[in-house]
Amino acid sequence: MSTDDTGVVFPAGPDGRRSTAAVGRAVVADALRPVDPTGARAAESETNWRAGYLVHFRRLVEAGLASPQAALTVAGAGLGAVHARLQVAGDGGEQPLRTLPDAPAGRTPATREVTGTAEPEREFTLPFHGRRLRGDDLLRQVDSWVERGIAEPTLADAVRTVAAHPEWLALPGRTVVVLGAGAEMGPLTALLRWGATVAGVDLPRPDLWRRVLDTARRGAGRLLVPAGPGDGDLATTAGADLVREVPAVADWVAELPGDPVLGDYVYADGATNVRVSAAVDALTLRLQRERPDLALAFLATPTDVFAVPGDAVEQSVRAYAGRSRAGKLLGRPLRTLSAGRLLRRAYVPGADPGISDSLVAQQGPNYALAKRLQRWRATVARASGVTVSMNVAPPTRTRSVVKNRALAAAYAGAHRFGVEVFEPATSNVLMAALLVHDLHTDGGPRHDQPWQDEAYAAVHGGLWRAAYAPRSALGLAAVLGLGAARG
Repeated sequence: MSTDDTGVVFPAGPDGRRSTAAVGRAVVADALRPVDPTGARAAESETNWRAGYLVHFRRLVEAGLASPQAALTVAGAGLGAVHARLQVAGDGGEQPLRTLPDAPAGRTPATREVTGTAEPEREFTLPFHGRRLRGDDLLRQVDSWVERGIAEPTLADAVRTVAAHPEWLALPGRTVVVLGAGAEMGPLTALLRWGATVAGVDLPRPDLWRRVLDTARRGAGRLLVPAGPGDGDLATTAGADLVREVPAVADWVAELPGDPVLGDYVYADGATNVRVSAAVDALTLRLQRERPDLALAFLATPTDVFAVPGDAVEQSVRAYAGRSRAGKLLGRPLRTLSAGRLLRRAYVPGADPGISDSLVAQQGPNYALAKRLQRWRATVARASGVTVSMNVAPPTRTRSVVKNRALAAAYAGAHRFGVEVFEPATSNVLMAALLVHDLHTDGGPRHDQPWQDEAYAAVHGGLWRAAYAPRSALGLAAVLGLGAARG
């Protein structure tokens, strides 16, 4: 993203600075206020948002547990706060984000098509440790993840259903709009291998588009691309900047063939992550008005706060009670020396639901807000009857993780604490299969509580069911994994 203050931006304060902390505090407080006014006041009075945001994002989940309506109220208030507080800056000055769904488009992108040359895959296979798992081997691996607490038991149901219906893989009649076509954690590659129709949107960067277009040509599906005028090298004219071109992208998507699926896989560093996520939410509102048949798709990060079922709590409690003699001997002095911060048990025994708090302080409040915005939209849309696919993706060794030295080290040592970190190829295909499942089952099973919808088929890598509260083991995992991460 470019750094100029145009498109979706944080509002400028009296001193002209655009404070991300002020907006983060205000949005969280606004989301809490209708159901937890005490929590709202605590968020508003947080003096060190960069270090202190963790407890307030946890409170957003806790406040929604009182009832389904409470969760829906938090989500709706949070979304409303984002649209009221963020701005759209252009030649005519700045307007609230909520005006963007009615703004005129600055251009009309052309649609260029790239058709794959391969035969579509007609069986669901999963890349895993240099192999492609299929049939009974695939199902045994999924069962192993479930048994070890790496994923929720409902993952096995979803994978078995997709494996039994290979004709689903090509998503006939649908066009999946992949926002963040070049994203490492997106479904574009898998869907094109399966023969699906994909509309890719990403920044106008020729190197990015050369890679995406090459993927499309080697695939078996159709890739539709928004492009500028001319019939020259598509890589040099493809793309759109979501932060600045929501109306143009909306008009382009609205004219695409097939039943549309809007897939939000965008990512950017720092404050830009909130800007692009808010832009996608404005795009969503505009498209929902123009295409009432629009389905929505998201990936939730495992490093967030979730309510988890009672059997996850029970498995974690058993793991804590059954830890090794050395673990027990080392745990006591470490907890004492750290004032209880290290190697804490994950849950109070008997909690149902429990709260799994896997927020990672180093990822920062902007990342947390961008991802929470997506969860809020999924909650509100699902409640209104929209088909929504929102799945918790596993901890994965993506480029954005590896370049964060602390997080890379923690992931390298995570296996010592019952957490499995996935390779990108495995995560991508598995998440794409869950997307296929959800689109063929009207968003998957409906549950009484929104948190139960989020927990369905979650692949959290063990963060929900391991013995220790994730942050209480993260530092030790980083120390133990430091050598491996450097390698």
